[in-house]
Amino acid sequence: MDLSKKLTLNSVFEESCKLNSNNPFLSFVNGNALTYDDVNNKIQTLSCFLQKYGVNKGDKIAIFSENNPNWGISYLAVAKLVAVVVPILPDFHKQEVENILTHSESKIIFVSKRLYENLDSNVLKNIKIAILIDDLSIISENSPLLSSTNLSSNLIENIISKDDIINYKSVDIKEDDLLSIIYTSGTTGTSKGVMLTHKNIVSNAVAAVKIPNTCTNDRFLSLLPLSHTYEFTLGFVVPLLAGASIYYLQKPPTPSVLLPAMQKIKPTVMLSVPLIIDKTYRNKILPEFNKNFVIKTLYKIRPISKVLNRIAGKKLYETFGGKLHFFGIGGAKLAPDTEKFLRDAKFPYAIGYGLTETSPLLAGANAKGTKYRSTGPILEGVEIKIDNPNSKGEGEILAKGPNIMKGYYKNPELTAETFTKDGWFKTGDLGIFNKNNYLYIKGRIKNMILGANGENIYPEEIENFINQNNFVLESIVYELKGKLVAKIHLDYTKVEETYKELKETTQNMHQQVNELLNDILYNVNKQVNKFSRLQLVIEQTTPFQKTPTYKIKRYLHMKRK
Repeated sequence: MDLSKKLTLNSVFEESCKLNSNNPFLSFVNGNALTYDDVNNKIQTLSCFLQKYGVNKGDKIAIFSENNPNWGISYLAVAKLVAVVVPILPDFHKQEVENILTHSESKIIFVSKRLYENLDSNVLKNIKIAILIDDLSIISENSPLLSSTNLSSNLIENIISKDDIINYKSVDIKEDDLLSIIYTSGTTGTSKGVMLTHKNIVSNAVAAVKIPNTCTNDRFLSLLPLSHTYEFTLGFVVPLLAGASIYYLQKPPTPSVLLPAMQKIKPTVMLSVPLIIDKTYRNKILPEFNKNFVIKTLYKIRPISKVLNRIAGKKLYETFGGKLHFFGIGGAKLAPDTEKFLRDAKFPYAIGYGLTETSPLLAGANAKGTKYRSTGPILEGVEIKIDNPNSKGEGEILAKGPNIMKGYYKNPELTAETFTKDGWFKTGDLGIFNKNNYLYIKGRIKNMILGANGENIYPEEIENFINQNNFVLESIVYELKGKLVAKIHLDYTKVEETYKELKETTQNMHQQVNELLNDILYNVNKQVNKFSRLQLVIEQTTPFQKTPTYKIKRYLHMKRK
């Protein structure tokens, strides 16, 4: 594809259709694939319907659905009219959905059957048309135009006539036209509407498509919500540019759903968050090494652990279908021991870094170019600098480029705060470059703790040590009344099973947990710098609340009691 042409979503899709008309594009894992030509025809019909019933340039149209082929079709149809897509994460609460629809002033909503049934009438009060995304049919309407029409069918394809298609008026699209408003559900608790243009998203995909050398033969297996920029830009627009295929699951990606899907599709590219591969390592790989005393002992010897990891890695690779050449990881930090396993195993992983505000990718490497604990080099066309670095070279990551957002919707004050006077976007992340210009992320500025003697303490680094314990599922580190504190959520099933095996029946669960937490405190403090030592550990009895990309909502769990 000629990627030097106009950077609008519609332009690159039309170009891809010319080159890949008969290639499979979108499908459920167990469904019949729609070709690029099929998808183009559906988009023509849907955009014609939207135009006929009053959608104009700049109108806001929401998509509230789990991933499916019609998600992308709906998005492209809206973009064709230069209207603005408002993707809503499926995990958002009713009140959040209502707030987003109200704040964005969305006129139409594409919604899945399951999510529509969970909405109350108050949420839809200002919506003119609700369209069932599963089959693209009308399920509710408050539009006078529709009310006056004799509908013989609710299916949009049956409503639109050949004359309607003939009378369709094409709309001129500019690169800087607004394409999407994405409401983030961040770790700080503040939901913001990030405004991304056609150029923002398409330029990012054009640069990113070169990293794994995506081509027409690639098969993407989608795991993450399309309403998140990470999955949309890198898991939808990138394969679209390359003429590749995308497959969707019809149920959440539990092992019983994911394993047969990977064997059937044999994906070549997958995008993930750390939690998925971390769980695989801790729940599937490590237990195999730990169940035998001899192997457990040998695994602690580095040369032997490399060999064992390589053997386990081959089995894991086959589990993923045996054809994977790029397993992208982003959205949060990968645990060091998990990454060490992936490197030993020669698993084709790669770590990327970015934010919703940057469409999202800022830095990333292909699977052959990864460096331990690094996110890789800067993305082509993007500028990054470290602001006000300390003696070690660490400072806030600032970014410039065609992928940087237009601003926050209806919030010029916050937009101004987020940019420097000379136009650099402030990421809020602390980072450092090595001599080869590979970027390393230290943590969030808001999370960083200033030690008693002025040292920078990065909670994420301490959490990595805590989470390496076999009994720990997740943790957060923060400051409480001048003390460095860790909240730890344990794997209670594993704790119970282990103590039963040791036949320590005289102790109750409470005593066992206290002993375990004290052991964690002692072992972590042996591994960290003196100024990063924990002074208190607190049991978190329930799982931490998380964002849709599985980052812990820290603000909910850092109450200053």
